[in-house]
This record gives sequence, C-alpha cells and structure tokens, in this order.
Amino acid sequence: MEKITEKLLLEKGSPKTNKLDQIKTLNLSRLGLKLQDLPVKLLSRLQTLERWDLSKNRLQEFPKNLKLPALRYLDLSDNQIEDVTTLESLSSLEEVKMEDNIYMTVSDNYKLMSLLPNLRIYNGKDISTAANHVRYVYTENLMTRMIAVWEKNFGLPDPITAEKMATLETDFVNAAKQQVKFGPSSVSDFTKWKVEIMAREYLHSLTEPKKETEGSSESTTTKENCELLTPRKRKQSTSGVDTNINLTPRKRLHTEVSASPVKDSPRKSSLRLKLQPQTQTNSIRMSPCKSGQPPSTSTRAKRGAETPRKLQQTKEDTTHIKQKDNVSRKDFKATELKRDGDVLPTIKSCSQTKPVSLKPLHVLQCHSKQDSSEDFSTQLWTCAFQPLSDSEGNGGGSRLVATCGGDSLCVIDCETGMVMKKYKVPGEEFFSLAWSTVLMSRGGGAPAQPCKILAAGGKRGLVKLIHPRNNVAYGEFRASRKALSVLRFNHHRENFLFTGSYDNKIVMWDIGGVDSNYNFKVVQLLMLEIGATPLHICLLPASPSSHLLTACEDGLHCFNTQLGTNNTTKSRQKDMEITFPIYEKEDKDHDYHTIDGLNFLTDDIVASKNYMHGSIYLWSWSRTKSQRPNKKSRTVCAVVLAELQWTNTEIPYLALNTCPGQAYIVCGDDKGRIWTYHIPNLHKSSLQTGKPILPTEVLEWPTPVSKDLNKVEGPSINSVAMDPELQYLVALSDKNMVIVWKREDSS
Repeated sequence: MEKITEKLLLEKGSPKTNKLDQIKTLNLSRLGLKLQDLPVKLLSRLQTLERWDLSKNRLQEFPKNLKLPALRYLDLSDNQIEDVTTLESLSSLEEVKMEDNIYMTVSDNYKLMSLLPNLRIYNGKDISTAANHVRYVYTENLMTRMIAVWEKNFGLPDPITAEKMATLETDFVNAAKQQVKFGPSSVSDFTKWKVEIMAREYLHSLTEPKKETEGSSESTTTKENCELLTPRKRKQSTSGVDTNINLTPRKRLHTEVSASPVKDSPRKSSLRLKLQPQTQTNSIRMSPCKSGQPPSTSTRAKRGAETPRKLQQTKEDTTHIKQKDNVSRKDFKATELKRDGDVLPTIKSCSQTKPVSLKPLHVLQCHSKQDSSEDFSTQLWTCAFQPLSDSEGNGGGSRLVATCGGDSLCVIDCETGMVMKKYKVPGEEFFSLAWSTVLMSRGGGAPAQPCKILAAGGKRGLVKLIHPRNNVAYGEFRASRKALSVLRFNHHRENFLFTGSYDNKIVMWDIGGVDSNYNFKVVQLLMLEIGATPLHICLLPASPSSHLLTACEDGLHCFNTQLGTNNTTKSRQKDMEITFPIYEKEDKDHDYHTIDGLNFLTDDIVASKNYMHGSIYLWSWSRTKSQRPNKKSRTVCAVVLAELQWTNTEIPYLALNTCPGQAYIVCGDDKGRIWTYHIPNLHKSSLQTGKPILPTEVLEWPTPVSKDLNKVEGPSINSVAMDPELQYLVALSDKNMVIVWKREDSS
C-alpha cells in the first residue's frame, strides 16, 4: 500500500499540473487502499476533480464528509464496500461503478439512488427512471404510510419538553419502522432506513416555529388595488371554421415516425426576398391556433380568390426598415403600473452588449403538404435552436434549428437554408417541440455518452422522441388523451419533461436515458391541475426544479414543483396567480387574462404579453413572489419594471422569445413584422414617464414575390427563436413559411 501524498496525487492525476485544484481525472486503482489511507483534508483540495478511479482496492466504506463539487464519475468496483451512506456528500455524482463488491445488496442500491440526486448511470446502465421512482414515487408512498402511523397512534405532548420529545421520537421512529411496509422484502432494509430518516424529519417539522400567515396592512392595500374581475368565457373566433369537424384526438392505430431522407426534404422554397412597404389588406383572417380547441390547418379561413403561384428563387440583399414614429399605440398612464422604487436590476452578464443588425437570409416552405410550394395554409407553431454542450460552446452558437407544423418536424441549417432532417407522422399535427440532452449507456464498461434529442407533440396527445444525429425516431408515449399544447424540459434535470395539454393539465415525466438499442422507460412524476389550456411553460433559470410559471388562456399561474418534500403529492394545486395592471381595464369587449407570451430575460426579469394589450410587460419575479397572496384567490400583482411598446392586434398566440446573453426580446406581429428590443439595463427614467419603451428596431416582412411580382402578404408570426449568440433569428408564420434572419457584423 502506497501512502497518499500530494506528490502521488499529482503523479496519478491529469492533466499534468503542479496544483491539486487543477486535476480533472485521478487514477488510484490497485493500490491496496483502506479507509484510513484516504486523507480527507488533502483530498478536499481536488475541487475540480471530475473522474476518480478507486477500483481494485480494499475499501469498506468511503470517507465521510469528503466534498468534491465537480466529481461526476466514481469507480469503486472490486472493493469491499459495506456502507454506501458515506457517499452522500458527493451530491454531484452522475455515474458510479460498484461491481464486484460482494457485500452490496439491493437495499444498498436503493440507498445510493436516494442519496445521490444526480445519479443516472450505475454499473454502466442507465438507471435514471428507476432512481427517480425511488426518490419520488416510492418515497411518497412511504411518507403517506408514515404519516398515517403518526395520526393514528401519536400526538405532540403538552407542554412540549426536551425529555418528552426525546421519548416521543424514539417511540414514533420505532413504531414507524415496524409498521410501515412497502415494496419487496429484498429492500426492507432500505425501507426501514428511509422511514427512520423521514420520521425524524417529520417530527421536527411539527415543532418548528410556525410562519406568520396573516397579511400586513401594506399587503392588504396591494390586494385591494389589484382586485380582479371574474374571468369570463373567451370569445372564440368562428370565421371560416367548420364546426362539424371534431378536432378532439381519438384513439387510432399506431403510426411510426418516418425519418425522411435528406434528399426528399424540401430545401429553400422557390421564394425571393424583396422588402417593400406593407400594404393593408381587407381579407378576413381567422385567429391562429389553440383557442378552445386544437388548431387544424384544414379548418382555416380562406385567404382570397387567387391561387398562389409557384415562386422563383433568387438572391437579393435587403435593408432594414427602422420603425417610424407614427406606429399606433395606446395611451399609457404611469399610475397603471405597480412599481418598486428600489434600485432597478441590471442585466450584468450582457450590460455591455450592443444592438445587432439583422438581415433576412432564407424563406423556406419545408412543412408543405406533399412538398408543394403552393401550400400557404399549413400553420407553423414552434421553433427552437439545438443546445450546445459545454465543449461546443466556444464556437459562436448553434446554427441548427428545429421547427414543427402540420404533420412534420424539420431540423434546418440556418446558414445554408438546408433541411438536414425531416420527420413526418401521417394524421398528426405538431404544436410544440423541445430539445434536451440525455445519456446513452453503451454497455461493455464504456462510459455513457450524452446525446441530443427532440421531443415533439400535438393533436394526437403523443410525445415523439427523436435522436436527429442518428436519424432515429426511437419512441413515443401517450401524455394525454387530448392534444398537447406545449412541451418543456428542465434544463438542470434534462430527463424531466413537462407536457401541457388541452385537458387543462401539466404533467412532469421522467423520460430517462436510452441504451445502445434505444430502449427507454417513462415514469409520471407529478400532475398540475390548470384552470385552462396552458400555452407556455417557464422554469426559473437558476432553480428550475422549484417553481413553474404557466401562461394560460385564463391567466398566469405559479406552481411549486419540488419533489421529495414532506408535502409531495402527484397532483397539486397552484401556489398563486400573478395579475397585471391591464386587468383593471377589462370590460365586456376586452378580456386581457390570456397570457400568450412568456419568457425570462434574466434570472429575475420576466417578459410577458397579454392578449389584445399593445405592450409587453417586464416584471420582477423575486419581488412578485415575495408578496403574500390573497388568501381566497391566491393572487399577487406583478411588480412591473417597464412596458415595451408593441403592435395593436386582436390576433392571439403570437409568442415572444428572449436572448438573455444578448439582452434581447423579440416578438412578431400579425403583419409579418419582427419587433426587437435591446434591453441591457432598465433606467428609472423609463418608469417615471409612464410611457412604454420603443422597440430598438422593427424588421419589416421581407415580402417574397413571384415572377409576375405578386406579393405574399405579411402573415402572422406565431413563434420566434434566437441562438444564444444571436447570430440567427428564426420566425414561423401561419402561411407555411420559415424565415431566417442573419446577424450582420458591424464594420
């Protein structure tokens, strides 16, 4: 056995360095090490260590309280491990190897899954789904049974003394361990161990000082000033709709997603770009999407008598049209806004950014029915850029964007305008998609590899899972009996997927990882009851597992989504509803409760849009959350920081988006224009005037024209997306057009 010294660690670690805090990988295999041979003080200096091989030693347990915040991989195979609870301090571990430890039991495996919240790969296999079942579903059942033991047989002493509480704790813990039975006998040791921990925590929670729940006079005043009108049933646009068509998804025969070869996918459509002044049109248009029922391209209103002609592709540079002073807007009063007089937040990470110049680059019709360039009716709904891994992050941003609409999903290279992948599902109509990165276990002792996947859903209530790099649509699962309106992954726990549907529910799923044969397993973790159709889901940038904001047709709601807490239940009601000053102007003709745009600009600043309100609100999440909700209605008023001037329209569901790294907010309108706002900081002067902040630039619709110069008029821009560096901006329209803008470097 060789003594562990700083010199030995530097020799066995990599990259080669003379500082312990720069070591990323450490191999201490085959050294005959025991517990006493691992010096905690010295090893604690390995603060950037990511991979550690301790295999083929003589360890019976791991050093207690050794904290290595960057450690992701630990190999303890072929040791003599008897106690795994000492690994609890390594909370960042994602992969552990424990093979050939003859004293390890099934209960020990369960303990590992419970103790290590990020553990996803165990002995070379993906166990994320099983681990989350243990952490949440199994634990919830134990909690229910443990509380039942308390309520049936125990109660707090009166008066409460330390001696009585010590006796009560001993009696309650012993009773809970004896009476709570759940799961197979092979994990009874784990069950007793977990119940003991939960029983002690539960008993302590009963004796903690109760938090004050009564509202202060100040909060009462706030509630009175923000009194809400009772939400009314929304008016539904019926122009041009065949009401006899049943849009509710029905059970049908399984249809596999077909991954079309690249050569079969339409490329840049035969459009040429020409910037021309926008002309008014008297044609009647139907409200796009998601109002009351799932949208259907087959029920759209007719646009006009003429048949769209085939258009010819050419290249032509375009110029930007700055917004004119006479853009119509509502008269805003400073007294409308509830504002905080404290120092306003500054977007620190991007306060030095400058406005960008964007020019139109491509117009594509890649979602056309039968790949026809004459299809101007298919509506496109959601687009999102492929996320980059840390190793790719220095390349300047992603250029691959996924788009969905009609029965297809496309992955487009923004620079070339080429459709790299296309997936079709006959009979489907896709409304939403989301990117994530999951682990693919490869077996044979090889480390798991991250792979980028797409989840997409729509009218049929099914979530399709796709691995675009390998051109594989590897699975599907039913998320709802109704259509899916929105999908969103947790960016910290990337196998957690939220789905929102037309049965007024949001469900959180654990989709796990995949193996080399694309086997996977899905587990439902949580269900949120919503009062109306969810349109957007936002998770807190800094703590996405704590709360969820959902923009709905009846308002903006906040939910606690933490798992594994004492009050965990699979079905939860909302924590609070966030209201806005514009609600005070509601009347029989104007209902502003529909929130059809929502996204975070910073960790604290939220941008949101109320249907029919000609402005975009910027408000503070932390200051809004800190208020005490109204006891009866659970409402709080948004602490508005500023308003951004936007267009006047009665067309709903024109989604906004943000680019936090470049301090940009972008939203399209119903005339094909893109409104851009560069907000590196918020000045008090913008609040004192009571006037909305003007857009930095309004990008006019780059009117495609045919050979005989017939214009394709500006459509509604249903969705926009930007890559993190704002090299590209992509917009989707309700006329089957994907428009790509590219950033121009300033000379």
